[in-house]
Amino acid sequence: MQSFDHSLPMRLYRALNAVMPRFRALFTAHGLTEPQWRVLRVLWEREEVPFRELAALTLLPAPSLVGVVDRLQNAGLVARRRPPSDRRQALVRATPRGRALEEDVMPAVERIYVELRESLDADTYAGLVAGLDALAANATAPRTSRHAPRATARRAATTNTAGE
Repeated sequence: MQSFDHSLPMRLYRALNAVMPRFRALFTAHGLTEPQWRVLRVLWEREEVPFRELAALTLLPAPSLVGVVDRLQNAGLVARRRPPSDRRQALVRATPRGRALEEDVMPAVERIYVELRESLDADTYAGLVAGLDALAANATAPRTSRHAPRATARRAATTNTAGE
């Protein structure tokens, strides 16, 4: 069994703890929480998003998302509407004030991303992004056999043994 320090969850937590303080300071400076940021970030890329889809995209449970959207709506950053065709559904969009916040915040976000990319060589950064994407996709995909590891997981295990 791997030691606690070398377990994958602890490595992911350490990486998150190394990355997120820069972003959290930026969110706080603009009066936002991390969940509020996630919602706005999605809405800046899409015109209007169904509530259930917004929950899935932000990785926020729907009951938590209700409060997040309520606070953003009270701040004038988002609006909700119910389409006449299906009043059970709620659609969420960024307001003009919410869109203006994007113009204020995103240059600083881009600077943070530049710092993060420059902290690693280009191949390592690209491999990190690809590896995290593959892990997320493979960990949630149904397995065809309980005993047969996925080919991508096998390749990753044989090519990335550094630090183990």
